[in-house]
Amino acid sequence: MKPKILLTNDDGITSTGLWAAYEALSPIADVTVVAPATQQSAVGRSISIFEPIRTYDVTINGVKAYSVGGKPTDAVIIGLYALQLEPALVVSGINIGENLSYESIMTSGTVGAALEASNQGTPSIAFSLQVEDQGDKFDDPSQVPNRFDEAKRVVRDVCEKVLKTGFPQNVHVINVNIPSTVRGGYEITRLAEKLFCTGVEKRLDPRGRPYFWIDGPLFEDAEEGTDVHAVRRGNVSITPITLDCTALRAAEDLKALFG
Repeated sequence: MKPKILLTNDDGITSTGLWAAYEALSPIADVTVVAPATQQSAVGRSISIFEPIRTYDVTINGVKAYSVGGKPTDAVIIGLYALQLEPALVVSGINIGENLSYESIMTSGTVGAALEASNQGTPSIAFSLQVEDQGDKFDDPSQVPNRFDEAKRVVRDVCEKVLKTGFPQNVHVINVNIPSTVRGGYEITRLAEKLFCTGVEKRLDPRGRPYFWIDGPLFEDAEEGTDVHAVRRGNVSITPITLDCTALRAAEDLKALFG
C-alpha cells in the first residue's frame, strides 16, 4: 500500500502550488488535500480557538478535497483529528514565495502548518518556491502561471527519499526552498537572520487620515551556509528546523543574573 500524505498550504485550496504538489506526490502516495478555503499567508502558527471551524467537501481538478474555513494549523488539526487520516507525512506547500530566514519561518503559514503537524506527532516537510516578482505572492494564487515543473521534481524526490529511509532524527520540520531557476543541487543550510529590510510607508486616506503599509525590499544575499545564500546561488535549500526554541547558550548568563 502507498504511504498516506496529508497535503496542506497557506495560499488556499485553489492555489496552483498546492495542486502542483498533489501531482508530484500522487504517484508515490495516497494524498489527501486538507487546506484553508482562502488565502492565509503570514498567519504563522495561529489557531482558531474562539470560533467554530467549518469544513466542506469539494472537488478540484477531479479530486476530492477538504476546504477548511480557518488557518493552516486548523487544516492540519482537522486532518489529523476530525478526519483521522493518520498520515505518514504532512506536506505543506508548494508556497508561492520563498520562506527563508528566522524572519519568514516565524510568520509563514506554510511553515506554521508543518510545525503544528510535527508538534502533533507527525513528521512534516514545508516546500516554498522563490518568486522573481514579489507581487505574485499577493495575486490570486489560482491564476499564477504554471511554472512548477522543477519544483514538482524536487517535491517528489525529497518526499520519496524521506518516506523510503525514514524521517531524520533530531529535526521536527524540513524546510525546503526552491529557487525560481534551479542551477545547482541540494544544499543543507541554516536559517539566515532576515529576508526583508523592513520598512513602513505612511499614506493618507481620502479624508486625510493616516494609515500604514508594512513594506521593504528583499536582502540581496546573506552569509555562506544560509538558506538565503543557497537560493540566491540557485541551489535548493534544505534547512532542518526544531520546535525547541530554548536558547541553551544563554543559560549560564541567566543563572549568573538570577542566582
